[in-house]
Amino acid sequence: MFRLRIGLAALLSAAAISSSGATELVVHHDLASPAELSAVKVLKDAFEAGGDTYKDLPIPHDSGGAISLANLVAGGNPPDVFFTPDPGIYRDLAKQGKQLTLDDFYSSGKGREAFENMPHMLQQLTELDGKKVKAPNSIHIDGMVCYNKAVAADAGVDPEAWKSMDDFYADYDKISAKGYIPLAFGADAFQIRYLVHTMMIATSGGAIYERIYGFKPDRAAIDTPEMRATFDALRAIQKHTDAGSPNRKWNDTTNLVITGKALMQIQGDWMTGEFRAAGKEQGKDYDCMVVPGAKGVSVTTNVWGFVKTTPEKADAEYRFAAANFDPDVQYKFALAKGSAPVRLDVKREGLPAWTLKVLDMLKRDDYVHINPNHTVDQDWIGAIQDVASAFFADPNMTSDDAVKQLQAQFDQIF
Repeated sequence: MFRLRIGLAALLSAAAISSSGATELVVHHDLASPAELSAVKVLKDAFEAGGDTYKDLPIPHDSGGAISLANLVAGGNPPDVFFTPDPGIYRDLAKQGKQLTLDDFYSSGKGREAFENMPHMLQQLTELDGKKVKAPNSIHIDGMVCYNKAVAADAGVDPEAWKSMDDFYADYDKISAKGYIPLAFGADAFQIRYLVHTMMIATSGGAIYERIYGFKPDRAAIDTPEMRATFDALRAIQKHTDAGSPNRKWNDTTNLVITGKALMQIQGDWMTGEFRAAGKEQGKDYDCMVVPGAKGVSVTTNVWGFVKTTPEKADAEYRFAAANFDPDVQYKFALAKGSAPVRLDVKREGLPAWTLKVLDMLKRDDYVHINPNHTVDQDWIGAIQDVASAFFADPNMTSDDAVKQLQAQFDQIF
């Protein structure tokens, strides 16, 4: 296990974050929207306040950030800090002897304080293959609905009263007749990937979700009524999207709701950061809820990982982790990004109502489930995404066709 040259208690003290160390860290991430960049600046400023240097290595969102990172790792030139939950990246670093573990960090001082104040789910997510290697940064609910309250009022609909997506479809013509896009959805690979597991867990709950996206995916779970129900749910959404849907980016789609051109969007709750950046107020201009009738939700936990190189770099990486977990940084980062903080002891005053709902959801182990990016390698996630994208693009493709294609992909991968 890699050890720090100086005592963790001193390193992780409040003074340590503002120490005079002057080490440059190259930080790789795919946070690119205005709200995300504002959030990154909060952490960057806190880290650099101690004299260290943060060198940004940003990758445009949805442009293959995980692939870019994997290539850097495989080429022997990884960044110092990276932003991904992909277990494959961590395992590749471990094989190369370049994985910086956080066991010592979490055992004392500010690291231990942060760990003890995380929800139980996040405590579990810090660990992979028996070692703590991840520093949770922010929390999102993957599948939610953000809707424009003025549009809803003008169309004469009440999204909060919907008990299922069928209730929304029943109101579809009423919304469309007023000239609004009822459901804005950006049908690119990223959004479709998230929509698959969102609708899977919303329609069927956690049991089938855990079998498809568990640490050891179950082939028998593919040929089930629940999996077909997932594809049926995708087809219903595809039939109710607008003509501009294909390949539209998620934040451009969010802007349709913000500007009153569309009633609502289904996407992760990072949408709320875009509303805040546009000066919109939750409860007044817009509101949020889970997918109507959802039997469960998937939770995205964004995390930082660290590369082991020199003792000097390790000291700075631990200072970076300490800055990430600082309660004030967590609070401001969450406000900027539209996420929930990873510490339950962060002050609640001023947090949006939706964020408070997310923190309460995290207490329900039967309702919240881990995002697939933490549990399975990208090849299986990518295979599901490819089949779902083909299904979304081809109205003639049936749920049975999709099941057969998934089975073939499973056999090829596993």
